[in-house]
Amino acid sequence: MSQSVSWRIKELESMKKYPHELYFKGSLDLLSRPKISIVGTRRPNPYTRALTLELSKKLSYAGMVIVSGAAAGVDTLAHQGAGVNNTIAVLPCGIDIRYPKANSDLIESIENDGLTLSQFEPDFMAREWSFVVRNEIVVALGECLIVTEADIGSGSMRSVEYALEMGKQIYVLPHRIRESEGTHRLLSQGKAIAIEEIDNFVSMITKSAQNARDDTPFITYCRAMPTYEEVIARFPTEIFEAELGGVIEVRNGRVVVV
Repeated sequence: MSQSVSWRIKELESMKKYPHELYFKGSLDLLSRPKISIVGTRRPNPYTRALTLELSKKLSYAGMVIVSGAAAGVDTLAHQGAGVNNTIAVLPCGIDIRYPKANSDLIESIENDGLTLSQFEPDFMAREWSFVVRNEIVVALGECLIVTEADIGSGSMRSVEYALEMGKQIYVLPHRIRESEGTHRLLSQGKAIAIEEIDNFVSMITKSAQNARDDTPFITYCRAMPTYEEVIARFPTEIFEAELGGVIEVRNGRVVVV
């Protein structure tokens, strides 16, 4: 039976417009845990398939909840690697519709043991535009965004646009030339960081998530990578002390927590 969330989810405050209604099936307890979003192509190559599974599995073992969109390909692998009891599936349709049909069993398992979310009426059928709307919630929920493979102009690259607007760090898998041209472009433009070694990455992300729970309001604000001018206006004293102490750095006009 579907229900609607009766309280505001703080991560979704980063969206352009907070959802009017949010329906769910499963355990809302997952929302209180550290989360990371994983997206990518519906047709991953063998390399992407293997590493998406490994990455989501190791992040899950380390205590991170995996958020994705229940689509074919990378989304499916991310949910499977995490385990259905440690994943959140954000749907492009109503909460009572299991879409895509090929993932009906997976979505049902997540409903029972994990968490499914939708901002659409329970019987709403997915439309082309609703996938884009879904993507914004997927990105907002995660502390950062991982794109394991994406073509230029794909839905995954629209998710990247949301992440950039929200000031979230983006990570990608390194690919060969002419593969995953979308993530290659992100790396060449300095908008993403390559995951060169999975175990080191998982260690770094989980440590960052732990630190985030103990952050001061100043550090919490800086983790969203605001501009230097925005931080000066809000924390004029703290920013100079943090910069001198090596706690933050200014990169391309934005404040980054070291």
